[in-house]
Amino acid sequence: MDCFQPAPLSDPLGEVLHMLRLTGTLYCRATMTAPWGMDMPRLIESMMFVIVTEGQGVAEVDGEDIVLKAGSMLVLPHGQEFRLLSGSGVASVPLFDLPVDKISERYEIMTLGGGGELVRAMAGVVQFDHVAGKRLLDLLPRKILIQAWDEALDAWVQSTLGLIAREATSLRPGGETVMTRLADILVIQAIREWLDTAPEARQGWLAALRDPQIGRALALIHRRPEVDWSLAGLAKEAGMSRSGFAARFTELVGQPAMTYLAQWRLHLARLKLVDTGEPVSRIAKASGYQSEAAFSRAFRKLFGEAPVTVRRLGA
Repeated sequence: MDCFQPAPLSDPLGEVLHMLRLTGTLYCRATMTAPWGMDMPRLIESMMFVIVTEGQGVAEVDGEDIVLKAGSMLVLPHGQEFRLLSGSGVASVPLFDLPVDKISERYEIMTLGGGGELVRAMAGVVQFDHVAGKRLLDLLPRKILIQAWDEALDAWVQSTLGLIAREATSLRPGGETVMTRLADILVIQAIREWLDTAPEARQGWLAALRDPQIGRALALIHRRPEVDWSLAGLAKEAGMSRSGFAARFTELVGQPAMTYLAQWRLHLARLKLVDTGEPVSRIAKASGYQSEAAFSRAFRKLFGEAPVTVRRLGA
């Protein structure tokens, strides 16, 4: 029987959302007049989104026609191919065959169509650069569609879309930065809407984050991965017996607590290898390994390649 009561801790699921850092691969401001159509390619390990700020279009996704009106947002977390059209059955052209004005390495402007009804939209390709984001991405559905935002959020979302539309109709200094940051915020808000409403968002790892006791342990692992955590120590922090904690953690998360901790540390280590010049020996120690050799063995077992290889490829 669990006899401890954990001290208050901030919302673990909220902390994971706070960890989400989007890196923009490409953003595009599009002005289209009917008829028009484009084939969007599959993009591996990337999330795609479309925000319509004016007019109306159709997205063909997984065999389904989805009408996108002004204010609509479509997010494809797994980057599958789809078609974006002025109307169902309209002919389309591969995206990379369409002319664009490249404003910068990550931002471009597209104008196309036959002169008919006007549609303005912003599309983007983004990636998560944190292990929390990558784990969440694996659990997201093939599409997230926001046609009508929650009433309490609607005014904020509409004003944000209005700002994007304003920036999209001019080339003011800093417009690229403003549009991309606002789009990133809307992507995260769309994910939050799904987390709040979808039944599948209350299963597995996401359910574990919401659990008062297991969520507390997960938050501590995420916040302080360098601590020399033990199963007994995490159980005490969660306010549970060691055996009760071990069983519940495995039931909700799908793997034992110490395995989760070790893999979380190794994923963070991989990010450090790619993004920093920190010595491998120091990364190994921060990951809980007493020697670089032991760290390399565990790293290779999880990722199928050595730390030095990851560093070389990421450089």
